[in-house]
Amino acid sequence: MKHAIDPHGQRLPIKLDTTSNGEFVPVPLSPVNHAANHIAQQSATVNAGRLGLGRRDFLLSACGAASTLLAFNAANATAGKTGGFFDLRAEAAFEPQLAQASLEKAEFIFDVQGHFVDPTSAWLKSAPESAFKFTTKGNCALNENSGPRSHLACLTPEEFIKDVFMDSDTDMMVLSFVPTRRDASPLTIESADAVRRIVERMEGNHRLLLHGRVNPNQPGDVEDMEELRDRWGVSAWKTYTQWGLDGNGFYLSDDVGIRFIEKARALGVKVICVHKGLPFGRKSYEHSQCSDIGVVARRFPDVSFLTYHSGFVPAVTEGPFVGKGADDGIDTLIRSLVENGVKPNSNVYAELGSTWRFLMRDPDSAAHAMGKLLKYCGPDNVLWGTDSIWYGSPQDQIQAFRTFQISQQFREKYGYPEITPALRAKIFGLNAAKVYKISPEEIRLRARGDRVARERLAYLENPEPHFLTYGPKTRREFLNLLRWNGGSRA
Repeated sequence: MKHAIDPHGQRLPIKLDTTSNGEFVPVPLSPVNHAANHIAQQSATVNAGRLGLGRRDFLLSACGAASTLLAFNAANATAGKTGGFFDLRAEAAFEPQLAQASLEKAEFIFDVQGHFVDPTSAWLKSAPESAFKFTTKGNCALNENSGPRSHLACLTPEEFIKDVFMDSDTDMMVLSFVPTRRDASPLTIESADAVRRIVERMEGNHRLLLHGRVNPNQPGDVEDMEELRDRWGVSAWKTYTQWGLDGNGFYLSDDVGIRFIEKARALGVKVICVHKGLPFGRKSYEHSQCSDIGVVARRFPDVSFLTYHSGFVPAVTEGPFVGKGADDGIDTLIRSLVENGVKPNSNVYAELGSTWRFLMRDPDSAAHAMGKLLKYCGPDNVLWGTDSIWYGSPQDQIQAFRTFQISQQFREKYGYPEITPALRAKIFGLNAAKVYKISPEEIRLRARGDRVARERLAYLENPEPHFLTYGPKTRREFLNLLRWNGGSRA
């Protein structure tokens, strides 16, 4: 079969690369990661030949994804990284039914952190199109003869819907926001609503919820919260405590944060999504940490605090929680909960956007991070998020998490739980459904026969996922994007 995208099958379906979501400096791959990708490429050739398939057809199959994950296991095991692993039988690399049983499941998948960049936005006045010259520039196009496309062509609403709802098993998504000045947003609430209306035209209005962006330390944002609720029907608020017009952030527990929380309560939208971790730089670093989460969670038990990224910091290697010495990374969230007496499965939720995607590189860190969050936040309070479309389609993150397991050694030593199918289903969507007060059964019933489902069924007869990512991949690309957005790394 001739393929318009990657016809020679050079791109792996599970991506280990340096892509950032634009909120942290891209981190080079480790030697183990390079070895993992190399083994995966070699395995693809061998296993495709074993099945009599071309590389592209093989890599589009469940066996292609299984082969890639098994190659990652082999590289990690050689390096002594066995605290976590992708739980697949070796035969899944060349036995389609076995691969499908592990990788093609039917969980309700509710991604609580999706992003979209409006390629026609006024934001381009301050962030020119060249800000995205590191993107794929039209390689996402299905028609290889369509001619030149802009650097932002792969970030249109149509491509967003293809990446999320055609090329992945995602059922629902919350469209979120990045922190910007009021006149310089890559995604305005109007643009976000336009994306939602595109989905509505596909009879899938139940598939996309909206955040309302609130930077309470920016004049006018708190005052606009009522309009966000009444005019746009936002389902939650999104804020960044480390962001400020002058580079200085705030705490949810200080006067600025408390005013914001009380406004949210007064408006009856009592779900606050707060970016924690992924620090922009040393300036206001303390505001990116989680010391305030436990404080406000205890003070406002009727508010759900969704801790985006869970306090994760790419430069911090995740290990077991050590109590008072836990002063960075996910441990700052755990410590804040413990010191403020916030019990597991209370009103603090740990979200995995970018966090899981980065942890896929290192199974030991992944096992510690997931183990700690499940142990201290609770199995009912860990939420699925991917930060796509910065990372392209989220399907590779889904497939990797479907098979990830914490080793028995780590479970016994640190008290981490086994990741069972029931627990995985909670994380993938059932937990978030409770937060947003939606019925997964009703959503799945409506989704089963809507136009999105019908189009996806037809699309899967001849799928063309691109296996590409969109975010910056080098330090220079990241700093350029940050500068155009008015930020700094002070």
